[in-house]
Amino acid sequence: MLRTISSFIWGPPLLILIAGTGIYFSVLIGFLQIRLLPYSLKLAFSKKQDQHAEGDISHFQALMTALAATVGTGNIVGVATAVLLGGPGALFWMWISAFFGMATKYAEAVLAVKYRVQDADGEMSGGPMYYLERGLNQKWLGVLFALFGAGAAFGIGNLVQANSVAGVVHSTFHVPAWLTGLLLTIFTGLVLLGGIQSIGRAAAFFVPVMAAFYVIAGLIVIAMNIADVPAALGLVFTDAFTGEAAAGGAIGAVIRYGVARGVFSNEAGLGSASIAAAAAKTDLPARQALVSMTQVFIDTIVICSITGLTIILAGQYDSGLKGSELTTAAFSEFLGSAGAYIVAIGLVFFASSTIIGWSYYGEKCFSYLFSKKTVRYYRIAFVLTVFLGAVTSLETVWTFADMMNGLMALPNLIGLIGLSGVVLAETKIILKKIKEEKRIV
Repeated sequence: MLRTISSFIWGPPLLILIAGTGIYFSVLIGFLQIRLLPYSLKLAFSKKQDQHAEGDISHFQALMTALAATVGTGNIVGVATAVLLGGPGALFWMWISAFFGMATKYAEAVLAVKYRVQDADGEMSGGPMYYLERGLNQKWLGVLFALFGAGAAFGIGNLVQANSVAGVVHSTFHVPAWLTGLLLTIFTGLVLLGGIQSIGRAAAFFVPVMAAFYVIAGLIVIAMNIADVPAALGLVFTDAFTGEAAAGGAIGAVIRYGVARGVFSNEAGLGSASIAAAAAKTDLPARQALVSMTQVFIDTIVICSITGLTIILAGQYDSGLKGSELTTAAFSEFLGSAGAYIVAIGLVFFASSTIIGWSYYGEKCFSYLFSKKTVRYYRIAFVLTVFLGAVTSLETVWTFADMMNGLMALPNLIGLIGLSGVVLAETKIILKKIKEEKRIV
C-alpha cells in the first residue's frame, strides 16, 4: 500500500513540476548558476564574514550543514540505482536536473532568508513553513510542510541512515549493529546538545573531510583509466537519448531514473536545505542563496558524477548487482579490497552526516508546529531513534520516507512559484551590489 502511494506521489507529474520549476527560475534569474558560479564558490569558501550581519552561523557552516543532510547514501546507493535501472545515460539526466536544480535551490534560500524570524534568544528560524506563512499568507501550507518535514527527518534523515551505517559496518568490519548504534547515538547526542552552532561546527569539519576522502578515491580511479574516460562520457551522452542500456531499452526510464535520483540526492525542490540557509549570517538574502546553490553543484555534479563514472568505467552497471554492492564492485574492480573499504567508510561518513543535518531540519519543523520549549523532547526522541534504526529492519521506513519527501515538495513548490516576484526583486538587488563591490575593489 505504502509503496503504491509513494510511486504515485513520485510519478511523472511531480518530477515534471520539479524540473519545470527549475527551468522557470533559471530563465527568471538569467541563468545565474552559470554566470555567478565562480563567485558563489569563492563566497562559500571565503573566511571573510560580515560580523555585523544577522544570523547564527557563517555562509560556509550553513552550506556544510545543508551538504551534511544531502550528501548521504543517495550519492552511493542512489547513483548506483539510477545507472542500474536507467543505464549510463541516467547520469546525463542527473546533471540536467542538477543544473536547473541550482536555480530552484537559489530561490528557496532567497525566500528562507527573506522571511526568516528571530526568537527571543536571538536564534534564527526560516524555511518553507515561514515563507509560506509570512510571504504567501498561507499558514496551512506551512503547517503541512512542517508536518511532512518532521516525518521525513525521522525517516530518511535518521532511521534509514543509521540502518545503512550499521549494515555496512557489520558486513565490512564485522562490528555488531548494537555497538555501531550505540556509538552513533552518543555522537549524535553530543552534537545536538549544542544546537545549530554545534551542528554548524561539526558539519564544517566533518563534511569537507568525508567529501575529500571519497572524491580523491574516485579521482584516483578516473586517473587510472583516463584513456577510457572519453568513451565512458560518450556512452553517457548517447545512451541519454537512446535508452539502449536502460531497463527495457526505454528512453523514458533513462530520464525518469536520472531526474528522480538527482532530486533525491540534492533535494532541490524539497525545500529542506533552505532551513539551514536561513540560519546564515548574511547582509542580503540573495548572497546566501548564491552560496546555497553551490550545494547542488558539489553534491550532484561532483560527487554523484564520480560514483557514476566509476561504475560505468568498471562496466558493472549490467552485472545484476544492486545499490552499494554495485558501487563496491566498481571500486574494487580498480582498487582491489581497498575499494570495498573506501565505499564502506564513505557510506559511514555520508549517512552519519545526513543524520546531523536532518536533525536540525526536523527540529525547526517541530518547533514551528509546537514551540521552542518542546525541542528538548524532540532531540531526545531523535537521538534514541538513531539506535532503533541501527538494530531494526526498516524496509517499510524507506517507502514512508520517500512519501514524506515527495509531500514536502508540493507546498514548497507552490510557495516558490507564488513568490517568484520576490526572488526576482532580490536578484536585482544582489546583482547591483556585486557591481558596486567590484567597482570599489
